[in-house]
Amino acid sequence: HVQPVESGGGLVQAGGSLSLSCEASRDIPSINAMGWFRQSPGNQREFVASIFRGGTTTYADSVKGRFIISRDKDKNTVYLQMNSLKVEDTATYYCNEGGTYVSGTYVPNRRFWGQGTQVTVSS
Repeated sequence: HVQPVESGGGLVQAGGSLSLSCEASRDIPSINAMGWFRQSPGNQREFVASIFRGGTTTYADSVKGRFIISRDKDKNTVYLQMNSLKVEDTATYYCNEGGTYVSGTYVPNRRFWGQGTQVTVSS
């Protein structure tokens, strides 16, 4: 595939957990960085988390302490473990491949977006 592919979305109750996966289109060691974004109806796509080639991770303040981004180089897959989910975490989650790191911010690569996976958190 030429784009990253997400999986793992679904419906979960508030306080629960969900894990998302993103299979990269290339070998992870060749990718500078990968990130997760989310978008809910009527809102702009927003940054969630990123992981860089060296292993450094960054998180949005809204998910810090609840979400964990990780990777498995052998499977060319990046994961987003989401814990203590809140209703406001409901969104379509997108994986981005090959972004850059500018002044502490993950800047997505416009060419490499996944198709998105829906996460719905019920109260």
